[in-house]
Amino acid sequence: MHFLHDGCVRIRDLAWLAALADHQHVTDTASVLRTSQPTLSRALARVEAELGTSLFERMADGVHPTPVGDLVVTAARDIAERYDQLLADLGSVLDPDTGVVRLAFLDSIATSLVPRVLRAFHEFAPRVRVVLRQEPAHEILLDLASGAADLAIMSPQPVGHFAWHLLQDERLVLVVPPTHHLRARRQAALAELGEEQLVTTPVGFGYRTLVDRLLRQAGVAPPISFESQDLATIEGLVAAGLGVALLPEPFAGQSGTIGIRITGDAAHRPIGLTWRSDRDLSAPALRFRDFVRTNPL
Repeated sequence: MHFLHDGCVRIRDLAWLAALADHQHVTDTASVLRTSQPTLSRALARVEAELGTSLFERMADGVHPTPVGDLVVTAARDIAERYDQLLADLGSVLDPDTGVVRLAFLDSIATSLVPRVLRAFHEFAPRVRVVLRQEPAHEILLDLASGAADLAIMSPQPVGHFAWHLLQDERLVLVVPPTHHLRARRQAALAELGEEQLVTTPVGFGYRTLVDRLLRQAGVAPPISFESQDLATIEGLVAAGLGVALLPEPFAGQSGTIGIRITGDAAHRPIGLTWRSDRDLSAPALRFRDFVRTNPL
């Protein structure tokens, strides 16, 4: 089939053909399509001329597809629907006002930074739809690599073909249960944790890599008592007396734990917006990125 020049079949003709098969009356179909009866008849004539066969039988009660017409209508309906989907998909990529942004983010910032970012962006661009993926850092990197996510809010800063915009720098504190012998201390050194039972995230998580690096730099390797993917759960395990933890300061005290400042400047977690630097962002994702980079959140 041809779709490019006057006199040949157009995508619109195929959609109208399917509508005519549904309503089986030229006048009624033209009314539904908000076009004139002659215009609809010309569209049908173009398709029949292109295919070299009659597609509808004209009867007193209207028009009915021939056996060949049934075959053509099925294909026409499929082509028209696929074309509509193509337009929707293009809109999600090309239209910065009504498109789609696919954003991945860490579980541990799901109730703090992310809602603040999304609320501000929604006020700025209310018709842009943001599809969210909440997952660990190593899965975020896979999604950015595959294209399942356009942008991500995560930590640590990824290496390789990634751009980075710092959003906040969280202080880490030593979190202990209310009965712990360090509970009255205003600050503590990581070197003091050599004999403590540590509650932390599993190996392979970005947060575990951060904690392990800090402890290694302090020259200690406390035994691991429990592992959890969720930082809030870790704080709850500490509250139950199952060990101590290094957590972002906002998590301390949620279940009755005590947060103790860690000496030195290394105990912090940078959180930023990241995206692939080796490929172009879609128009909606570019709008989201530029908004976040230019507006303090």
